[in-house]
Parts: sequence; structure tokens; C-alpha cells
Amino acid sequence: MATVFQKCKTEPTNKYYPCEKTRCGHNWTVRYREPGGRTARQREKTFAKKTGPDGADAFASKVEHDKGMGVYLDPKRGDITLRAWSKEWLGLQILAEGTRRNYEGFTRNHVVPHLGRKTLAGLVKKDFEKFIADLHRNGEGMAASTINDRMKFVAAMMQAAVTEKRIAENPAAGVKVPRTSSFAVDEDEIPTLEEVDLVAKYISPQYRLTIYLQAAAGLRISETLAFATECRRTDFIRVRWQVSSKANRGDCRTRFVPLKHRAEGEYRDIPTAPFLEEEIVAHAERWDAVPVVFTDKGGRDKELEVFFAPRERGKGTMPTATTYAYHFKKALKAAGLVRADGKPKYTPHGLRHFFASTALANGIPIHEVSRWLGHKSIKTTVDIYGHLVPGAWHRCREIMQDAMRPV
Repeated sequence: MATVFQKCKTEPTNKYYPCEKTRCGHNWTVRYREPGGRTARQREKTFAKKTGPDGADAFASKVEHDKGMGVYLDPKRGDITLRAWSKEWLGLQILAEGTRRNYEGFTRNHVVPHLGRKTLAGLVKKDFEKFIADLHRNGEGMAASTINDRMKFVAAMMQAAVTEKRIAENPAAGVKVPRTSSFAVDEDEIPTLEEVDLVAKYISPQYRLTIYLQAAAGLRISETLAFATECRRTDFIRVRWQVSSKANRGDCRTRFVPLKHRAEGEYRDIPTAPFLEEEIVAHAERWDAVPVVFTDKGGRDKELEVFFAPRERGKGTMPTATTYAYHFKKALKAAGLVRADGKPKYTPHGLRHFFASTALANGIPIHEVSRWLGHKSIKTTVDIYGHLVPGAWHRCREIMQDAMRPV
């Protein structure tokens, strides 16, 4: 049983001993054993008062109750700060490069400044509700979709603390997050064929092919920049690498990483139109492929003969989505594809939208388009492009009429 006492009255080593006052105001101590009987570790916890919900008696009762129910937690295991716990937890996670970069950045820039000094045991649901409110700022701060995504990993990080018996409950679970808008692509985000050709015309000549690899094959920009001779097949292309976000650094060894949502060695095949094959041939005739050595996830050296290595630097470094954005924006401005505020009308991802919307508008099944885009699940494709499937409304009316009121 837990024992509640005052050391000022029982222990000669205490500086207030012997204290003869009944209500002396000195601290109260709870002495108890962890589960395991007489051989279990003995612990003590000090309180300023004996009674009340935060007093020594309440703690002693809770300890004995938790031991009896088999849910006892060592209070000291929750004394670790969220800053320290986040570093420990993230270090153990197996994450894609981009995901790790996003999580570490969010933790460093937002979680730690707001909550990093608090201990796991000291965090409550209200802390995370205020954290989200500060991020969102009634729509003027961080995008709701970003907050929703990042809070999933924060909740997982706190759940790991529950699993490791550092805390009893997850204070980030069930916290209300801002309502997100539909994931459906806005048709205004999709360039027309004429606009696609204009961008290809005005972008730096060595990047002309990147426009059509995105618009006619649906490649992500990081996959496009990793396009290599090994990708070329008869009537289709096979992609298995994407450029690392750090690939433009001369000291980067992992310049190429596996595709998004794919393990190393997995690949994606996409059919190619004859005109795209002609663009690939034209590029290869004008610029020789450049061999770039990199290290894979297993630490093995590999080599790719890539189409878009920057020749002017001569260090084998690769362009990334960030460095490519400069050339893309410059091309849009030269082509006059800017908004009223002077900002570019489209992003490179708009070319991928062009591929998906064109394929769907011409009757290609959405599950095929999903596979070519490399989405994690068809649900993603449906959420983004489902409203672009032609004739669905009219077909539904006809089918339901024939089924329920056959002629």
C-alpha cells in the first residue's frame, strides 16, 4: 500500500525535523512500490498538500487503483520533453525522403517552438487544440489540408508514447482539425493544349522534353528530371527513380530515390504516344545523356545516363523541382501565361493534371489512369479527377431509369 507522510515528522535527516506543528505547511510524501510485490522498485513523490484532487492522498489512491487494474504507469517515464521525444521517435521511423523532410521541418518550425518544452505527461488535449488554432489563424495561416496531414503524424507520435507506457492517453487523438476543401482539381489549374505547347516553346531548349514527359505521360517533376536512357522501351517508358530533393548539392550521394509510394526496385510503366517518342529522340540527338553515379538505399553504387543533368556545372549534380521551378516560371512569363497579379498561371503539376484530364475525357478507364499516374490508391485518383469523367451524369440517369422503370 502507498504510504502518505511528512518527512519533517518522521525522518531525522530532514532539515525541519522534529516538527511538532499539526498544520506545519511542509510537504507531504507518497511512498509506494511499482507493480511486482516486495521486490519491486520503491518510489516517492512529493506534494505541497495532503488533500484535494492534486494532493498526496489522491495520488496514493490512484497509484493503488492503477496497480490493481494493471494500468499503472511510471510517472517519470512521461517526464521527457516533447522536443526530445519527437527527435527520438522520428529517428526510428522508416520514411520516404520527402515525407521525412516534411515531418522534420514541421516539427522543427512549429511543434517544438509551440510545445517542445512541455513534458509528455504535461500535455493535454487543449494544448493541441490551441496549437492547431495558432497554425490555422481562421484561414489566414497554414492551409487546412497541410494541418490535417501533419497532425496525423503528430497523433501517431503521441500514440507511440502511449504504446511505450510513457503516458496513459493520447492528448492529440480526436483533436478537431480545420475542415478541408475538396481535393478535386479545379479546371482552371489545367492548361490547354495550346498553352502546353507555348510553355514547351519558351522554356530553355534543354528542358523542352520535360514539358511533354509531364503532359503526355503524367510524370511527376521529380520523376521527369530523373528520366534516363534505361526508361526508354518500345511504345512505353519505364520509370523507377525520382530525383532527390538534395540532388543539386555536389556532396549528395543519394541523388536518386525510389518512386513515391514505391519501394526500391519497383517501377511504373506508361504508354507513350508516337509524338512523345519523337520528342525523346530529338532531345537525345541534340544532347548526349550524361552518366551520373549515385548510391542506392542499400549503399550500392549505381549509374544512370540521365537526360537533364546540368552541363554548365559539370559536377554531376542534378536539377531538382526547386531549381527547375525557375526555368518553368520564366517560360510562363515569356509566354504571357500569368495571372492578374503577375504570378505564373500554372505550376509543373498542372501538366500532370493535363495528362489525367485528357485521358479521362477520351474514355480511358480511371483505374488505368490511376496506375499510370502512380497514385497510392484509386481513391486518390477518384478524389482528384473523378468529376472529369465524361458522360457519367447522363449515363447514371439512363441506367437507373432502365433498371427501375424498364420499358
